[in-house]
Order: sequence, then C-alpha cells, then structure tokens
Amino acid sequence: MPASTRIGTVSELWRYPASSLAGERQDVISVGLETIDGDRLFGLVDASDGEIARPDREGKWHKVPLIRTRLSGDRALEIAVPGGKWLTAPSVESDYAVSAFLGFAASIRPFRQKDAPDYAGLLTAERYRKAPIHLLTTASLARLKALHPEGAADPRRFRPNIVVDMAAVDGSFPETEWIGRKLAIGDLLLTISEPCRRCGFTIIAQDGFDNDPAILRNLVRHNAHNLGVYCTVDRPARVEIGATMRLV
Repeated sequence: MPASTRIGTVSELWRYPASSLAGERQDVISVGLETIDGDRLFGLVDASDGEIARPDREGKWHKVPLIRTRLSGDRALEIAVPGGKWLTAPSVESDYAVSAFLGFAASIRPFRQKDAPDYAGLLTAERYRKAPIHLLTTASLARLKALHPEGAADPRRFRPNIVVDMAAVDGSFPETEWIGRKLAIGDLLLTISEPCRRCGFTIIAQDGFDNDPAILRNLVRHNAHNLGVYCTVDRPARVEIGATMRLV
C-alpha cells in the first residue's frame, strides 16, 4: 500500500434500517462494495398515495426522524414511536402506531422482498440512489459550531455512517477538500467521490435538539451547501469503533 498519513479515529458508526427514520448506532459495521449491511432496507410512505417520506420538503413528515429503528438478531426491522414500545415492522401494529404519531395514514414498506421475506404487502421504491458510505469528521462539526455557536452541530442532523474524530482545522471543513483522495479505515479502503450536499433535513428537530434553519444557512454560506463526503468502496471490510483513519 502507498504511504499514508494518520488523520483520526472512528468515534461513531451508524446504519439507517429505514430511510428518514432515526438511525441505529453500532459498535461494528460491515461495509460491502455497494452498501453497509442493514442500511436503508425500508421506506415510510403516505398510505393514501404511496408517496415516500420527504422530511426535507414537507412539514407533515417533520416528526419522522423521532421514530427509532433497529434490526433484531434475525434482521427483522423494529420501530418505536416516542413513548411507545418496540414493534416489529412492517406490521398492522407498527403502521397504526406510526399513523397515530404522524396524524395521517402511513405505512412502512420494504424496498426489496428479500429484506422482509414474511411480508406480503406492497413494496416501495427508493427515492434516491444512495452512496455506499457517508463520512463526516468532528473537525467539520467543530467548524460549523464555530460559525453557529448557539446551534447543535449534532452528527444525527447529517446521518453519517462513519464519524471520524480528528483535530479541528481552523477555517476549514477538511474532508470537503479531500475529493478524489483515498482513505484507509482499518482494512476498509475508500475513495472520496463527492461532497455531501445538504438539504432541509438538517434543520429539523430531533430528540435532544430543536429546529434550526441557521444550520443550513451557514453551510450554504460557508461551504457551498456541503458537509461531509460520500465515498465509494475499493476494498470491503468490517469497521470498528476506534479504528484508525489514514489518507493514502
């Protein structure tokens, strides 16, 4: 392998079993060539017309990120609305709970039948092509916090898969400057393919922080709408908390 420079260490790992719903924090993730194991297997739709959730654009979906998700040991999706118990999804019970929470008829549906083999209902379609990996550094979060001290620069606003703890770089969102470079994280080898352009999802309240339009305004003004980067996978591997990240 070519010479490399140590940049930081992995401090958080996330997967998102259902798009737009809250993520599931992990100690280890398994990264394949196309996606992370267990990532974005399900979608939430308006049951009246099949429209997939768009918290970034429509107010009726703004409470969706408050719905927790996890995958059970046998890879079944489970969800919990605030104040509610964990429910297997898709199911009549989970759809009832989500609909009551949102205030209109909604339904959780798989994107692919293989991810819910016992489910016999309608499928839904992914609304965008996801990149295999979304990576974010604490240095960029620190830069955002410096620009907007009263705001909560919480990683959950940005839905990364990998958060890397690294020293702040004065005046810089550092990973945005690494486009085209290669990263090694333990045995995982990535190519940084493009910056992650941010949308209205970043301003929405979640558990622990409030709605904050200034989050997005500062990213538009100071980093061309971007925070974090998308990466393609050159060599798949498992990644653990504490793994070292190097620029190759």
